[in-house]
Amino acid sequence: MDRLVTMFGGGGFLGRYVAQALFNAGARVRIVQRNPSTAVFLKPLASLGQLQLVAGDITDAARVRACVEGSHAVVNLVGVLKGRFHDIHVDGAANVATAAAAAGAEALVQVSAIGADPDSESAYYATKGEGEAAVRAAFPGATIVRPSLLFGREDNFVNRFAGLARILPVLPVVRPAMRIQPVYAADVGRAIAAAALNPGTHAGRTYALGGPQVLTMRELMQWVCRTTERDRPLVEVPDPVAKLLARGLGWLPGAPLTWQQWLMLQKDNVVPDGAAGLEAFAVPKTPLIAVAEGWLTAYRRHGRFAAKQPY
Repeated sequence: MDRLVTMFGGGGFLGRYVAQALFNAGARVRIVQRNPSTAVFLKPLASLGQLQLVAGDITDAARVRACVEGSHAVVNLVGVLKGRFHDIHVDGAANVATAAAAAGAEALVQVSAIGADPDSESAYYATKGEGEAAVRAAFPGATIVRPSLLFGREDNFVNRFAGLARILPVLPVVRPAMRIQPVYAADVGRAIAAAALNPGTHAGRTYALGGPQVLTMRELMQWVCRTTERDRPLVEVPDPVAKLLARGLGWLPGAPLTWQQWLMLQKDNVVPDGAAGLEAFAVPKTPLIAVAEGWLTAYRRHGRFAAKQPY
């Protein structure tokens, strides 16, 4: 397969899995990053001539047009959890879609999120929803992919909880009853690659991608504690207290909970009833327990080695 797929933000957490799926399919991949050196780790995954790294900013329309030249398919993975939401999620996404259409690309995959809604109180979800509309206006055949919370060896989700369990004697739980449907990043990567390479099947469709398990926040943290062998008491933080902390201290660098994160936690993050998902790509759903234990052992008291037994 001699197809060129240009990926904006392909050097990130999810991008590595999309790239690997594309490499395995024989596609050539062009990774566009503001700092291309951050994607050098992808080189060992590619065959000779399969990978190209270029510098580009999604908010620079002229540069985006240059980056997509000659592309058969374009994938936009760029997203932020704070800062320039509208610039990145709306204007940037529109730049990519407009450039892909002008370049004659056969496929465009826009990575959004479950919960994307222009009317959301959350700036993240609101701009993700606006970005979807901007993409469809410029490239009507775009495929919209809405993943739930991603897990994987390099994630900042399960690993964050495991890290807290290692250092804190008590674990605070914000929004303990909120339901999530975590999905394996490698499964999402395969789905995105399939959408980019098979526009005849997936063009113009929207997919919500979640894993096989629906858990509450409390259940997830309990599972992390068991898996890392950290017997930590869980203390549920009352909503008024968490809201006050997010509003009053969330602006500080390194704050454990920002105001935007608080707003995102107000709704369950699960696949809506009737939504098309991973099954549309013939991708089996990988359970969290099937893969996470392989790296969470590093958070145990004795690491990957079993505790010494008494004689």
